[in-house]
Amino acid sequence: MNLLNLIRWKNLLMIAMVQLLIKYALLEPFGVETSLDTLGISLLILATICIAAAGNIINDIYDVETDFINKPDKLIIGKSISEKTAYNLFIVFNVVGVGVGFYLSNSVGRSAFFSIFVIISALLYVYASYLKQMLIIGNVVISILVAMSLIIVGIFELLPSITSLNQQTQLTFFKIIFDYAVFAFIINLLREITKDIEDVDGDHKAGMNTLPIAIGRERAGKVLFTLSFIPLFAVGFYILNSLYKNQMAVFYFLILIMGPLIYTSIKIYSATTKKEFHHIGNMLKLVMLFGMLSLLLYLVLLKK
Repeated sequence: MNLLNLIRWKNLLMIAMVQLLIKYALLEPFGVETSLDTLGISLLILATICIAAAGNIINDIYDVETDFINKPDKLIIGKSISEKTAYNLFIVFNVVGVGVGFYLSNSVGRSAFFSIFVIISALLYVYASYLKQMLIIGNVVISILVAMSLIIVGIFELLPSITSLNQQTQLTFFKIIFDYAVFAFIINLLREITKDIEDVDGDHKAGMNTLPIAIGRERAGKVLFTLSFIPLFAVGFYILNSLYKNQMAVFYFLILIMGPLIYTSIKIYSATTKKEFHHIGNMLKLVMLFGMLSLLLYLVLLKK
């Protein structure tokens, strides 16, 4: 169980679920030409979650000092798992992830795609060891990597199958995937800033330069409150522009995405304690989950 918690198994499960939804709820039902069979998508999921698991491990290795202050009850490295074992696991997960990525890239006839796995693996290490301590940059980089877990499905499924005849269709579906990736980026960015505010005490003692350390917890809360309107307006625009003809989709987005987003914005405005910001972080996780599950709506929307 300690190993599962170390690799953040719930987050990895969400990555796998989203990639499966893109494949089997968005692309397959509508006869879109794809490059991966069942084995192929399974290998893509394996490569993605292995590299993500390695990223979570190296992040915890570098966060031992701050976690000892911020969440001592959840500390794993140095307590349940030794740092040496954690490093070995980091190497193993990376080797498996990048290795599977290399095989998969060659199997779709695009060997250059292999570089994506190498770059993501390297960025996760640089994030944990250096970028995380930098003002906003670390938050943006990790949010881009979260978005990439969606975009990579479009890259492997759609790009190798593009022809002059299906180009428009492939790009249309790639744009849908990209829109979901942008949503994931925004929600994760809000969550990263929320975690920084929650963990400001430990981060300050570790010499980090996060947003709440640079401008103060109160000002950082105001920045977070202002940024929380971005997904609200974006989802509102999407409902008015694309979903207004489908009552089921409008109901889903209003109740399960807009509702929690409005609630979260209200809570951010009044939040002052570590416990309150932890709750906000969990709400943003929930918004992310419902946002990704909305891919199932395309089974209804695109058949109309």
